[in-house]
Amino acid sequence: MPVPFKIAFVTIGQSPRTDIVPEMMADISLGLPEGSVDVEEFGVLDGMSPDELDAIRASDGEHSFATRMANGAEIVTSTLRTEARLNLLLERVDQQGFDLIVLLCTGTKIEPLKKTLVVEAQRIVDSTVDALAVSARQLGVILPLERQVKDFAERHVFPGSPRLVAASPYAGDDMADRARSLDGCDLVVMHCMGYSKEMLDAVRETVDAPVLLSRRLVAGVVRQMI
Repeated sequence: MPVPFKIAFVTIGQSPRTDIVPEMMADISLGLPEGSVDVEEFGVLDGMSPDELDAIRASDGEHSFATRMANGAEIVTSTLRTEARLNLLLERVDQQGFDLIVLLCTGTKIEPLKKTLVVEAQRIVDSTVDALAVSARQLGVILPLERQVKDFAERHVFPGSPRLVAASPYAGDDMADRARSLDGCDLVVMHCMGYSKEMLDAVRETVDAPVLLSRRLVAGVVRQMI
C-alpha cells in the first residue's frame, strides 16, 4: 500500500478545527483511495491557560485576528502576538516529517521554513482575487471583524477600491443580511477560512455575482499537490 500523503493543518486558534478541516478534506480527498491522506492539526492557542489567552487578546486599535476556540467560541487576538507564536509553532511542525503544511488563515505573515512546503492561505486567496479583480468593475470583500475593515488596505492590496463589509463566521452574524451592502459588486470574496459552504450559500442568495470561498480556493490547490 502506498505511503499516505501527510498534511499538517495549522490554525491561529485552537485545534481541532471541526468547522473547517472536514469540509476541506471532503474536497481534497474526493476520488482518492481511502487512506491516501493522513491529517494532523495544530493550533497556536492550544494548551494556553486563561491568563495566557487574556494576554494574547487584541487591545483597542490593535491589528487583530478573529479565530475559533475548541469549544466554538470566537476570540479576537493580537496580530503581532499571534504571529510570533505562529512562527514558533511552524518551526516545530517543520521538524515532524509532513509532506505539506496548510495554514488556515488568510491574514498571516510567516517566516520561510527549512524543510516543509507551506500552503499560505493568504497568498493563495489574494493572488487569485488579484488576478480576477483586474477586470472587475467593483470587488466586494467580506471580513470577520469591523476593525479589519479599517486596516484592510495595510495588509492586502487589490485593484480599485474594494467595497468591504464585516461578518463574523464565529459570532452568529447573519451572512445574507451583511452581504446586502455588496449589491452591485461583480465579484465577491469571503476573505476568511472560517466561512463555510453554508455561509457561502447564504451570501449567494443575496449577491448577484460570483462569490469565492477562501477554504475552497485553498483546498483546490492542496488537492493538486497530492
